[in-house]
Amino acid sequence: MVLKRTHVHFWVICLVLVFIISCVAPAPAPPQKPGKPKPYRVGKKWYHPVSDARGFKQTGIASWYGKKFHGRKTSSGETYNMYAMTAAHKTLPLGTHVHVKSLDNGKEVTVRINDRGPFVRGRIIDLSFTAAQKMDMINTGTARVKIVALEADNRGKKFNNAASKKPVDYHKGNFTFQIGAFSDKSNANRLKDKLDQTYKNAHVSEYDNGQEIWYRVRVGKATSLEQAVEYEEILIKHGFKDVFIVAE
Repeated sequence: MVLKRTHVHFWVICLVLVFIISCVAPAPAPPQKPGKPKPYRVGKKWYHPVSDARGFKQTGIASWYGKKFHGRKTSSGETYNMYAMTAAHKTLPLGTHVHVKSLDNGKEVTVRINDRGPFVRGRIIDLSFTAAQKMDMINTGTARVKIVALEADNRGKKFNNAASKKPVDYHKGNFTFQIGAFSDKSNANRLKDKLDQTYKNAHVSEYDNGQEIWYRVRVGKATSLEQAVEYEEILIKHGFKDVFIVAE
């Protein structure tokens, strides 16, 4: 009888512990609102993906990634295939098709964005091995390129074949530049007032992540990502090392 009583006590204690753990477990994160891609952070820098690729155009440096990442999971959840015509971009919606043209040799490819990156300053797109091979940039590692988003068809998330896609001009949209973020509104306002003496459009944007409110200090305006990249470089030279572009 003593053994049986001890055995019962053991299981009672286990059930109590399970109940306590389930009570203190953290609540799940609030669901992501449709149409608003979730910001993500790499190192000290936050990136804010755009929700719509219409009219997107960008010029900069392309690089490529291959065997080291082959078989790994991409940001889209797909497995990276170095032989597929895909690419990584920091802010374009996953699934976007883009036309990439080399400004060095004139070669062109169409790729689908299924990953995030590259996170090296000055680089705007990471091509798969096969895409880079078609661009004749395997040996050089990088190339100067122009990328243009291609129009989606009426099904929204689906895209037409490459031959039926049309490049569109990117002169739409609002971009600004985040200098810092504070949980204390007064600190954010102090920085905003200081920036307002030198920069245009200094303002504070509130962000509620479901657990707390952050006050994000931003300055400047640009109507194209090319302008935004130039403005970002100016702010970095002025000492704002952690500045980043925000698509509003």
